[in-house]
Amino acid sequence: MSCHLVHTQVDMQNFNRWAGARGLVRRGNFDQEFAFHILLSALFGKGALQPFRLFASERRRSATLYAYSPSDAGQLQDLAATVGTPDCLEVLSIGAMRSKPMPSNFAEGLRLGFDLRVRPVRRLGDALQNKQSGKTMSKGSEVDAYWLDVVRRNTDGTCDGEGRVSDSSRTREAVYSEWLRERLSGIADIETCRLSGFRRTRTIRGDGLGPEGPDAKLQGVLVVRDCTAFAETLRSGVGRHRAYGYGMLLLRPPTMERLQQ
Repeated sequence: MSCHLVHTQVDMQNFNRWAGARGLVRRGNFDQEFAFHILLSALFGKGALQPFRLFASERRRSATLYAYSPSDAGQLQDLAATVGTPDCLEVLSIGAMRSKPMPSNFAEGLRLGFDLRVRPVRRLGDALQNKQSGKTMSKGSEVDAYWLDVVRRNTDGTCDGEGRVSDSSRTREAVYSEWLRERLSGIADIETCRLSGFRRTRTIRGDGLGPEGPDAKLQGVLVVRDCTAFAETLRSGVGRHRAYGYGMLLLRPPTMERLQQ
């Protein structure tokens, strides 16, 4: 299957107006990426632009959208012009949409920089007691990979507001780097990985609130191991919530420090 990197601009003022009119603010919560998923599905069909990454600043009216798609910009423009409603078309700069084909095969041993926004969570295989709150997390619950690591390593199951414990030397960055290595195992080796941004966010899914959890940005350098599997990972994304603005593996040049050696 072909894969195209798609780029366009987003009018955030019109987007916020559109989301409000669609009733996408739930109990005072607004999940920007969930609303954007609804918008893209309305214009191009479910999964047509997935995974995607929205670069938006509160201080600017315009935002930038990147996404991977099996369709090129011309095909997407034709479809939006046919089925798009006027309010949706006021949000995306359809006429300015651009794309480029991505490689279908990457050379083994190729070093690439990466920029990745993920939701590093794990599903519990068994029920687990949270000794901080006294509550029991049920089997199948989605939990922060770092929180789970802390609880399993700390004998009394307590930690401070940032999840730090005195008997654990593993940082959030280390745990999330390990989480990423697991998901790319056999596909690419993670040479370096740093946590460049972190916050906790509440998601919206369907008609109600979804889970609250980690929203992390990881940057680093990887080495391709499985050429075709790596291309497929670009198309499909990394981790959970890939339809909602997470998991898009954006490629960058390797670090300059290594290039100069």
